[in-house]
Amino acid sequence: MNQMPGKEKIVPVLSLPLAAFIIIASATGLLTPGFYAKETRPWAIQSTGQDAIDLFFIAPLLMAVTILVYQKNKTALPIWAGVNLYLAYTFAIYCFDVHFNRLFLFYCFCLGLSAFSFLYFLIVLKKESPGYNVRQKTPLRFIGIYFIIISVLFYLLWLADIFPSLLYNKIPDKLVETGLITNPVEILDLSLILPCVFTTGILLLNGKSMGFVLTPVLLSFIILMDVTLSVMNLTAYLKGMSTDTSIAFVMGMLAIFSIVLLIIFFINITSRNLKYYNNAD
Repeated sequence: MNQMPGKEKIVPVLSLPLAAFIIIASATGLLTPGFYAKETRPWAIQSTGQDAIDLFFIAPLLMAVTILVYQKNKTALPIWAGVNLYLAYTFAIYCFDVHFNRLFLFYCFCLGLSAFSFLYFLIVLKKESPGYNVRQKTPLRFIGIYFIIISVLFYLLWLADIFPSLLYNKIPDKLVETGLITNPVEILDLSLILPCVFTTGILLLNGKSMGFVLTPVLLSFIILMDVTLSVMNLTAYLKGMSTDTSIAFVMGMLAIFSIVLLIIFFINITSRNLKYYNNAD
């Protein structure tokens, strides 16, 4: 029996206004000359780059997965949750680290809608008590190890940037360059995202169902973040703010690798006992 009647109707109610707000905010920031004039040049370039990604990639993707969820596609809901986790992450940065402008309320609406959408996904899981049937060849242990490795590597990357500044009691060079008080990416990663990825890896290695449930969500999130970092690096290179495109290459390879893992994951699961993927009795 379906435990959440109307689930497919609630998702568009959340996503349609969110997509509209994203389009308005990103198009305004991208197409209005001097919109980010209060920001330093590196941060303004990153902001317009994020606007382009949101307008031409994230908003259409959100609408596509929303339609698939409405049509009861069994793999769309966790991807939808991953997109909303990405949006909550992104618009938290807009809200706290972009100077106050006329889009401020739109940033707040986007942050709130995406955060509550992700929360709704977790509520669906709790009410429907999902379980998994996973074929033997599904590389769950490999995905678990992958999650642990990338979370540890990014922890080391951020700590390598932070510790020297703590040791010598000075502001990190990246903050001087961008003009920010703190690095929002490091804050969100160190406090929320990386612990979640690491914990999901441990859950997968121990065969826990919550690890299975969160895997496609986090893989979707990681793919979007890798694509964003790759585009940002290329944008900085084209604007003359960077002479190194290695980050774009590495992030692009990680995105492709994560896409392959996500496809393999979905191919090798069955939905006989997975209620949130399949509403059929």
